[in-house]
Amino acid sequence: MKTTKLLLLLLLVALLSALVIQNRGLLPVKFLWLSGEISGIVLLFLTAASGFVTGIIVTLLMKRSELNKKK
Repeated sequence: MKTTKLLLLLLLVALLSALVIQNRGLLPVKFLWLSGEISGIVLLFLTAASGFVTGIIVTLLMKRSELNKKK
C-alpha cells in the first residue's frame, strides 16, 4: 500500500511537471478588482500549492472531529 501511494505521488508530480513546462507563457489574470499578467508556471504552482494546503487542512479537520466524537 505504501509503495502504491508513493508511485501515485510520483506520477502526479511528473504529470504536474510536464503541465508546468508546457505552459510557460504569460496569462491574463483577473481576481475581483485586480487584473494583470502572470507566468503560467507561477499560476499553476500557486493553484497546485493551494489545493495541497486545502487538502491538508480538510484532512486535519476531519481527524480532529473524529477524535472529538470518540471522547
